[in-house]
Amino acid sequence: MSGSPAAGSAPRGISRGRDTMRRIQLERTRENWQERVEDIGFYYYEIDGSPYWDESVYYEFTSGQIDELEEVTEDLYGKCKKLVDYVFQNDLGERMGIPGPFFEYARDSWRNGEPTIYGRFDFWWDGLSDPKLLEFNADTPTALFEASVVQYYWLQDMFPGKDQFNSIHEKLLEALSGKIRRYCSYETFYTSSVQDNLEDLTTTEYLRDVATQAGLKTEHIYVDDIGYDESNRCFVDLEERRIRYIFKLYPWEWMVREEFGPRLLERSLNLLEPPWKMVLSNKAILPILWEMYPGHRNLLPSYFEPRSDGVTYVEKPFFSREGEDIVVRPHFSAAKPGSVYQEYRQLPGYSGNYPVIGSWVIDEMSAGIGIREDTSPITNNMSRFVPHAFDN
Repeated sequence: MSGSPAAGSAPRGISRGRDTMRRIQLERTRENWQERVEDIGFYYYEIDGSPYWDESVYYEFTSGQIDELEEVTEDLYGKCKKLVDYVFQNDLGERMGIPGPFFEYARDSWRNGEPTIYGRFDFWWDGLSDPKLLEFNADTPTALFEASVVQYYWLQDMFPGKDQFNSIHEKLLEALSGKIRRYCSYETFYTSSVQDNLEDLTTTEYLRDVATQAGLKTEHIYVDDIGYDESNRCFVDLEERRIRYIFKLYPWEWMVREEFGPRLLERSLNLLEPPWKMVLSNKAILPILWEMYPGHRNLLPSYFEPRSDGVTYVEKPFFSREGEDIVVRPHFSAAKPGSVYQEYRQLPGYSGNYPVIGSWVIDEMSAGIGIREDTSPITNNMSRFVPHAFDN
């Protein structure tokens, strides 16, 4: 879907000649750009009257910076896999707030090697210092379509001579036509999202489209429409057909508390993302990673308890989304149950705009980036998506 950087990353220890990443204001946007994005199926370029897709600016990187982002993403994903092993070996489910039966369910999923499709690291980075992990959206990351498709067509229209760190579509197609197709035993691959959420529907329909291209038989069903057949002890669609394999854009921490949640423990349904992603989609991984890799150059100091060391920390609930319930303070009097404390690193500012780099992992490989920016240092669901480019 786009030109990705060369497969080989610069070896560790070799200087890449770091420079700041640049935010470039454009004098013009594409003519009739709204029609152009609608033509490819992107309709939420505005949210509640405010711009969500913003092509009046873009971020420019060097090829060395792209190599570094790719290398850091691969390295951290490898460490996250080791963390999953560590969590299960040391029975840390209670520490992470995962209910006991579901922790065993997740452990079985990990032991069985159930596959994953995707995830997204969110990084603090200015192009000069080491990228720092803010969190890992390992279960239900959105902005996939924007990162994979929308910014790709922007690049072709605006800067066909430049490159973009974006092999998301190609890697999705490879994963779905290979291991996911085999995993589904060539049966129907369902995709599911909540009703009345255009962003979620677009994400699932995009994945469904790629799955169809990969040769899978596909269906979409809303989460609320999934039924349960008591006599056959299985989940079914609106036509009472059994659902065996489903991609759900619905958080695991919500699923385990739903009325139908305990039925998942019967293991009649195979889900993507798999149950073991309950571990990685949990912000409790931040202090555990810091315990496992203290002082790592791409991690921020993180703890289960607040510290009185003169450093400002961010209080993050284990399960929060789009900046919800994030608190920044120089001092916390006591630990809040179900929260972690990560050293605060204010996002780099560009004319009053603060970008977060979302680095995509597809089929356990680094696959590209998407950038969200806001006039606030705390990214939320209204933060704008802006494209990027680099000179290869």
